Amino acid sequence: MSRIPAQQVLDAVLDPGTFRSWDTPPIDPQLGPEYAAQLARARQRSGVDEAVMTGEGLIAGRRVAVAAGEFAFLAGSFGAAASERLIAAVERATAEGLPFLASPSSGGTRMQEGTPAFLQMVSIGQSVMAHRRAGLPYLVYLRDPTTGGVLASWGSLGHVTVAQPGALIGFLGPRVREVILGEPFAEGVQVAENLARRGVIDGVVPLDELRDVATLVLDVLLTPSRTEHLDIGRAVVEARPDRGAWDSVTATRRRDRPGLRDLLRLTAQGFIPLRGTGSGESDLTVIFGLARFLGFSCVLIGQDRLAQQDDYLGPAALRVAQRGFQLAEELGLPIVTVIDTPGADLSAEGENGGMAGEIARTLGALATADVPVVSVILGEGTGGGALALMPADRTVCAEHAWIAPLPPEGASAIVHRTDDYAADMAEGHHIRAVDLLAMGAVDQVVPECPDAADEPEAFCHRIVRATGNHIIDLLGVAPDERLDARRRRYRNLTRP
Repeated sequence: MSRIPAQQVLDAVLDPGTFRSWDTPPIDPQLGPEYAAQLARARQRSGVDEAVMTGEGLIAGRRVAVAAGEFAFLAGSFGAAASERLIAAVERATAEGLPFLASPSSGGTRMQEGTPAFLQMVSIGQSVMAHRRAGLPYLVYLRDPTTGGVLASWGSLGHVTVAQPGALIGFLGPRVREVILGEPFAEGVQVAENLARRGVIDGVVPLDELRDVATLVLDVLLTPSRTEHLDIGRAVVEARPDRGAWDSVTATRRRDRPGLRDLLRLTAQGFIPLRGTGSGESDLTVIFGLARFLGFSCVLIGQDRLAQQDDYLGPAALRVAQRGFQLAEELGLPIVTVIDTPGADLSAEGENGGMAGEIARTLGALATADVPVVSVILGEGTGGGALALMPADRTVCAEHAWIAPLPPEGASAIVHRTDDYAADMAEGHHIRAVDLLAMGAVDQVVPECPDAADEPEAFCHRIVRATGNHIIDLLGVAPDERLDARRRRYRNLTRP
């Protein structure tokens, strides 16, 4: 594994010639001649004066703050001088309203300085969290290696975190573990790709692609939303006597019906997929990321039943969704949820994972989110798995999409002890889009002409335009007024 110097990272990601250093000469701690000699040798060999370089530059013309660790300087270890340099840079970026791109490469705390250096991780964490609370993006690119206190502070607090392919990433360095515990880690544990699979980081990105990723993230996060509405074509949908509720159920179960991945492929101007909870859980029945569509950006959290071979929504998927809500609130982005699921996981694993509690926590967090929320019922909407992503200021519903407490077959089995009456139960439960509109649970029904599967691209564009129009409306409403209206809408539902 080749270790990437700090300057090479800055050259790769910033517009040419735009880097401007914020660093001042470090003050050496008075810890004796041996350490002073080590510092002098480190400066001579590495060509830098400390284990981190900070400053500012431009990415695609946007001003950003940057910090890059330098492993060649005493294994990138952090003592008082490096910590103070980083803290000062983060605080300056916060004061000047700049997004921050951080790229650690470090063995952790500088052992020559001991506990005082170790405790600086607290101040580093405080400065980064203050930056995030200010609503400013904090992006992380982990390089080989990143371990110890550096990973456990500024390396693990990104809104978006990606890593160098094959990089060693871990809390405890492998050599230290072997000395302390007498055995090494199993092969592949502390590798970037493994952490991405497990939902600890969001992905793996080669250095030559980092600039494109950073540019897309900043485009999504910093491009203003439009202010004018877009035409979606035919907008009035009336109940059609020739299409009953069961027809809607069968339409949404077609294998060729467009799902969330199709929606992104056909309409998104940019999408940065994020992965997992950041705490070692990943469930791909929820697709989650930063999305840019025509005229608006959002945090997108959605279910794609068809792409996941009818997987049911598990507790981990809902915890991934909750991470998305928190991200949206910190960055001040609208939330768009997409509902298309056969329901919540009914397995023993689901029960052991706290399925009911996660539905409640997800539903509660979304219902009280302080940013605009638009939910989109794209297809099948069964049970608590669907309900968890439905609370919103506005809800857009495809013409054949539906919401029900159980699949109609399950409701029939409860009432009639057979699934023979599924179509009757679907009709009696008022699950159709036009029924949801009549009761006030849905604000707009988007036409299918005659079925989304027959015109996927046109259908997807109508859905996105309708969603964007509602976001434009909501951005003009005061937060307190918006939250109060959201609370009242679910208390005032009427039976169709």
